[in-house]
Amino acid sequence: MMRQFELVELVRSYDPKADEVALNRAYVYSMKAHGAQLRASGDPYFSHPIEVAGLLAQMKLDTASIITGLLHDTVEDTVATLDDIERLFGPDIARLVDGVTKLSRIELQSDQTKQAENFRKLVLAMSEDIRVLLVKLADRLHNMQTLRFIKSDDKRRRIARETMDIYVPLAERIGMHRMKDQLEDLAFAELHADARASINARLGFLREQGGDIVARIVAELTETLKEGGLAASVSGREKSPYSIWRKMQRKNVSFEQLADVMAFRVLVDGTGDCYHALGIIHSAYHVVPGRFRDFISTPKPNNYRSLHTGVIGPERQRIEVQIRTREMHEIAELGVAAHWIYKQQAGRVDGRQYRWLRELLEILEHASNPEEFLEHTKLEMFQDQVFAFTPKGDLIALPRAATPVDFAYAVHSQIGDTCVGAKINGRLLPLRTQLSNGDQVEIVTSKAQTPSPTWERFVVTGKARARIRRFVRTQQRTQYLDLGRAIMQKAFRQQGRDFSERPLEPVLGQFNSASVEDLYVAVGEGLATGREVVNAAFPRPPDDKDKIVPIARARRKGNPRDNAVSIRGLIPGMALHFAGCCHPLPGDRIVGIVTTGKGVTIHTIDCDTLGSFADEPERWLDVAWSSDDADVGHVGRINVTLANEAGNLGSLTTTIGKQGGNISNLKITNRSTDFFEIMVDIEVADVRHLTTIIAALRATPVINAVERARG
Repeated sequence: MMRQFELVELVRSYDPKADEVALNRAYVYSMKAHGAQLRASGDPYFSHPIEVAGLLAQMKLDTASIITGLLHDTVEDTVATLDDIERLFGPDIARLVDGVTKLSRIELQSDQTKQAENFRKLVLAMSEDIRVLLVKLADRLHNMQTLRFIKSDDKRRRIARETMDIYVPLAERIGMHRMKDQLEDLAFAELHADARASINARLGFLREQGGDIVARIVAELTETLKEGGLAASVSGREKSPYSIWRKMQRKNVSFEQLADVMAFRVLVDGTGDCYHALGIIHSAYHVVPGRFRDFISTPKPNNYRSLHTGVIGPERQRIEVQIRTREMHEIAELGVAAHWIYKQQAGRVDGRQYRWLRELLEILEHASNPEEFLEHTKLEMFQDQVFAFTPKGDLIALPRAATPVDFAYAVHSQIGDTCVGAKINGRLLPLRTQLSNGDQVEIVTSKAQTPSPTWERFVVTGKARARIRRFVRTQQRTQYLDLGRAIMQKAFRQQGRDFSERPLEPVLGQFNSASVEDLYVAVGEGLATGREVVNAAFPRPPDDKDKIVPIARARRKGNPRDNAVSIRGLIPGMALHFAGCCHPLPGDRIVGIVTTGKGVTIHTIDCDTLGSFADEPERWLDVAWSSDDADVGHVGRINVTLANEAGNLGSLTTTIGKQGGNISNLKITNRSTDFFEIMVDIEVADVRHLTTIIAALRATPVINAVERARG
């Protein structure tokens, strides 16, 4: 644990004007406030805020951030109040502590709503002051470093999954790659310990086989640059186990097929030297096609700047080389923290300056609930970037697979709402066309246009999806409202009564409606009938022969909506089942085919069977997964090739089980002296779950090949 004078000296080493008295007072206050509290590890609790403050000091943050790190748990876990903090340390510190405290108020369980609500609060808090996020990231990093002391397996996995889903992409978005890598590796060790151990074992084997190959490559690159007239600092490292794991998942390859598990960094003095170094390296070694990326002329949204290239380098090794200035490197490692000394307002950074954060706030405004907000923001943060340009040359960064509709919404919400077409590099192309790096996009708009519900099936940005869904919700409510009002007017006429809204107000509670409009919507949606409402408003005598069905019975489990709850877009009440030819999973793009006597059969959009229905467009139905499908088991099918050796089948089933998959069927389709080919049906939550299982199997040495089955 860092001692008091060590923390103060560390802060003063980069900020000689730091308020030493305030730092000492905060250190002592935190120790006294937490008193005899203990952590799960058995250490005194006050060791945690002190370590968090130390992490913030290592990032060279301002004194206010360090003090906030020391005090961040006092309001939540001790008798201290915000008034005490403000009185002793001032309103700025109190505001920061309050921002961090609000994020910790909800203990995250597996419940998705609580996680989503907490993330929503995080975005709101950091939009006011980005330092709230920096303190929260340091808090999360230390908690992950001590995660092993928590006894509950479920709780450890929940914290690790939350770290991977929320805090890792947030750290990446503000450019803090060093912290991102640490959080990623710690979460990976908890979530996929076997895969991490397997990758580490293979990296160890490569080290033994190649000896000190990294040092030899560094020496040759340094000499090559020197001969080209450039003094540069070269360093090399193996890629992290998690980055290797992700690449295996993304490219559908095994570990042995990865040729660039080593990355080398070249640091130079100026921007011109970066391109000089690139020219020297490209002149000396064969370039790997398609591997060059220039993030200096087109920086990433988090201001990451660097040149990336792939070459067949020294000792015929395929390597990745990153070239940047020392200042760029500092920004790449520490992100927003690297700029701290240059910020105005006494070190306060307004989070609203970040475009991505402004977009998250827009999504927050349009999302109907916290879960939808979490879904859209994950879409916004996780995906790789594509850079496209407006006709005026402005750069728009979008996720991979983005379309002109995503581009239009990124430029302005109004342009997105009214777009009717797009010219990509001067050619008029469909709105569902996927954009490529360097495309110039001109959006064609019309005042008469409104967002189409079909856009939701191909947009990839959270902002676009949130705006489309909001419009669709508004349109649906309007339609249900008009229909419900017409039904109620007809029901009044059938009962021989004059239509009036006044008799409906006393019975709103019986139909779970807050207003008469909500009641109309419920009737139009089919949740209640006009006759039920009229009879509730004008009760009949008990002996009346024309008795109505009680509301409770009329709204039993047989509600038509229940049959289609897992798929949006289906006609209510129609039966559905999933095609055995393609085994669609949540996350796949899907289509429904109306089948006489069977209802709707759900296929993946690329299923070969769909060709037989090409001449019958009336049988096609647009469908999409709902957010509830993760709670329902689905069957995914894979084809596996493994060595014909004792115990290998056990390794296969054990790996699947450890990843949470349940084997529902297994069939050996081909057998030879050396290999088995096996078809395996696995119950999974969604396509991402199946992809994780496939990646885990590919990381298992005894398995030669794994592919998802099609047809």
